[in-house]
Amino acid sequence: MAADSEPESEVFEITDFTTASEWERFISKIEEVLNDWKLIGNSLGKPLEKGIFTSGTWEEKSDEISFADFKFSITHHYLVQEFPDKEGKDEVLEDVIPQSMQDLLCMNNDFPPRAHCLVRWYGLREFVVIAPAANNDAVLSESKCNLLLSSVSVALGNTGCQVPLFVQIHQKWRRTYVGECQGPGVRTDFEMVHLRKVPNQYTHLSGLLDIFKSKIGCTLTPLPPVSIAIRFTYVLQDWQQYFWPQQPPDIDALVGGEVGGLEFGKLPFGACEDPISELHLATTWPHLTEGIIVDNDVYSDLDPIQAPHWSVRVRKADNPQCLLGDFVTEFFKICRRKESTDEILGRSTFEEEGREAADITHALSKLTEPAPVPIHKLSVSNMVHTAKKKIQKQRGVEESPLNNDVLNTILLFLFPDAASEKLLDGTSSTDNSNPPLESEEYNLYNQFKSAPSDSLTYKLALCLCMINFYHGGLKGVAHLWQEFVLEMRFRWENNFLIPGLASGPPDLRCCLLHQKLQMLNCCIERKKARDEGRKTSPSDNVTNTYSGDAGKSGDQLGPDNLKDMDKEKGEVGKSWDSWSDSEEEFFECLSDTEELKGNGQESGKKGGPKEMASLKPEGRLHQHGKLNLLHNGEPLYIPVTQEPAPMTEDLLEEQSEVLAKLGTSAEGAHLRARMQSACLLSDMESFKAANPGCFLEDFVRWYSPRDYIEEEVIDEKGNMVLKGELSARMKIPSNMWVEAWETAKPIPARRQRRLFDDTREAEKVLHYLAVQKPADLARHLLPCVIHAAVLKVKEEESLENISSVKKIIKQIISHSSKVLHFPNPEDKKLEEIIHQVTNVEAIIARARSLKAKFGTEKCEQEEEKEDLERFVSCLLEQPEVLVVGAGRGHAGRIIHKLFVNAQRAAAMAPPEEDLKRMVPPEEKRQNLAADFPPAAGRELILRTTVPRPAPYSRALPQRMYSVLTKEDFRLAGAFSSDTSFF
Repeated sequence: MAADSEPESEVFEITDFTTASEWERFISKIEEVLNDWKLIGNSLGKPLEKGIFTSGTWEEKSDEISFADFKFSITHHYLVQEFPDKEGKDEVLEDVIPQSMQDLLCMNNDFPPRAHCLVRWYGLREFVVIAPAANNDAVLSESKCNLLLSSVSVALGNTGCQVPLFVQIHQKWRRTYVGECQGPGVRTDFEMVHLRKVPNQYTHLSGLLDIFKSKIGCTLTPLPPVSIAIRFTYVLQDWQQYFWPQQPPDIDALVGGEVGGLEFGKLPFGACEDPISELHLATTWPHLTEGIIVDNDVYSDLDPIQAPHWSVRVRKADNPQCLLGDFVTEFFKICRRKESTDEILGRSTFEEEGREAADITHALSKLTEPAPVPIHKLSVSNMVHTAKKKIQKQRGVEESPLNNDVLNTILLFLFPDAASEKLLDGTSSTDNSNPPLESEEYNLYNQFKSAPSDSLTYKLALCLCMINFYHGGLKGVAHLWQEFVLEMRFRWENNFLIPGLASGPPDLRCCLLHQKLQMLNCCIERKKARDEGRKTSPSDNVTNTYSGDAGKSGDQLGPDNLKDMDKEKGEVGKSWDSWSDSEEEFFECLSDTEELKGNGQESGKKGGPKEMASLKPEGRLHQHGKLNLLHNGEPLYIPVTQEPAPMTEDLLEEQSEVLAKLGTSAEGAHLRARMQSACLLSDMESFKAANPGCFLEDFVRWYSPRDYIEEEVIDEKGNMVLKGELSARMKIPSNMWVEAWETAKPIPARRQRRLFDDTREAEKVLHYLAVQKPADLARHLLPCVIHAAVLKVKEEESLENISSVKKIIKQIISHSSKVLHFPNPEDKKLEEIIHQVTNVEAIIARARSLKAKFGTEKCEQEEEKEDLERFVSCLLEQPEVLVVGAGRGHAGRIIHKLFVNAQRAAAMAPPEEDLKRMVPPEEKRQNLAADFPPAAGRELILRTTVPRPAPYSRALPQRMYSVLTKEDFRLAGAFSSDTSFF
């Protein structure tokens, strides 16, 4: 039995040679990818047009394959093109060589300025590359290279693919490829040599021709002529007399004391170094044949001046230091700081202030004093307050972050009204008397949520930027902010309006800091009106009402201004009137959180209309004109009402949160309605005071006319009469309007509890400003700084008129408006915006650098100037620009002169102008070769069509590309052979 079982056990040990090996699996995977990408068979495209490699669209698709556990990426690179539709092309194209072989001979796209290296070396429009997937992997051993080439050859043979397939070998930085292309009865081998040191015999054309001919190994005599294309590249690094024109800002001039020449409102602009580092001139001989030209180790016919084609490219400096970019970046860095103002300036600096009786921080105790605060003379010297003196006491003058000159200059720039000795001369009126309100530039602040470009907030942002960059960094910023907050306190206490702010309530389209300053201005204005009202007669028309006159921030509301006040109030009254008469607008008072807010107000019940009718009318603005009271037929008077309280966005948010927390219960809804109806109650009380004996219907007819419905009815006598009644919603039981009307007493606006407590709100704003850390401040003002940077870039671009920059600026504006509209934008997104602005600045700086080098301004002939400007703008936007007329054209002569001057400087020779006088013309012609330095790069393409490997084989294209630079020598050959007749 044991003997019988032995053969059976051996069966399981038989090796199955039909199982695919790793190599076979690898080949099948390549074939599978080629099939998926439909690279099977011959697909001939149109002949390549001139320049298509640069102007056309290149695409690629990739996949991953592996040989055992070694991963490769396989990538198909191809030029997107339209294929000609040919019916029955398979029959016609049976014997045609593959497209890539034909492309080897095409001369339309030699030396493309921007393309894959294989496109430059072999002129291919389509190819596949297999390379190690990981960057640090490399195929180094010869056996592995051969194995990969064999795999490629088998895969091409099995699939019938006619697209060249390359394998990348050696380290990736060497860019070494070997490959193969197969067609019907033909094959092309792509081979490469890459050396560090060049053998001397191969540095010129004759040596390279010898290599090419020996490699072809053609036995025909005479050999068909070899077609040659040559390109020499010369590099210009020394611009000589064209020094970089950017002047560093004169810091001393910034604080020279003269207000007229002040630079604080201006941003710096431009690159600190030349943003153009090199100019590369490529001189090309596109169509030469072997016997026409001599180029060997002794003599060369290749004179760059005589080259038929010149093209130029410029090398841009990597990340040139740009002033505007640095300016904004440094300001942005403050956003990441954690220190408070006190920590930066030293806490001890302000400790003694609490003990000083006359100190500015005793604002609240001053507010309780019965006598009005004496108004001091406003001047720059008054602006530099106690904080400054304390800093100097503690550390000595020289240690103070900002010296007096700088600080006074900035404060004068921010508060121009301080230069005035008189308070009534109107100097503190806002700067935006004639702003270009309709202009796109001015309205950018809406999109960026910054502040108008003529506002105090905007100027403050620029000043803080300037201080941060030039005068003391973070400490300087903290110091200026301390002074600014003290100045705000000083203005509040002394009724001086803040200049540079638009009138009216806070503009919610602006940044929160700007809103806070506007809110403070509203408070100052109301306090000022109240204080002025005490001085004048207590007239209903003047006292205790909000004038709405914030725009005229320098005007005092004294007796001379009463007419203006009346006029202003008349406008307010008219606006209410127009609301009541308008059919288009309807104000839902109970739900309008924007208009109706504040502190709920309750009063006791009072007597009926008859008792009210005996009251003396108070607080009338003017007669309505159309309406009479329903009860006694007397004219209806529009009352003087309180303005609704202005709100900043954080207060609105806070209020909406409170209202939302009240919930949906009946009690919550009732409380919410009461909170929202404070303004309604105030208006009802004013209305009752102005119209004794009035009813709710009278008030509704004026305040919300859609809630009073009038119908024509026939009375007992048969006459058509108008009968009116309240709307359905006004008749709902426990209606808030009815409740409020019953609660309201006839009290004129001047005697009512204030809807807007300006003292409390001003103190809240001042506290808010005082606790801001420099980082918070930078966050608030960064939109203004970005806004200013974009305006600066637009202004500079308009001088240069670069179309590509216009597009980028539009993208920056679009991007910024999305990012900055959200609270607390991400740092990364802000950095992107700043980076984009810096890029635009660098492009404009490059344009200016090139214009200076090519002397576009010096051109006397208009036509030449236009050509040069076009040439310079092309240099900025295109990878390589053809020089019209080569060395004999206008641009060519300038380039030649640049090289000559650089060569003269290198050899310490006299400049070209002196040379003209000293050297006779005959000798000058002989010295032309010295006009240019040795070529930094020499490229040659040799092409021919010969039968290989035997004289009777089919004649096929052969090509060899050679590039020689200072430390690199490469030969890339594509040699085709006949696989049918050999």
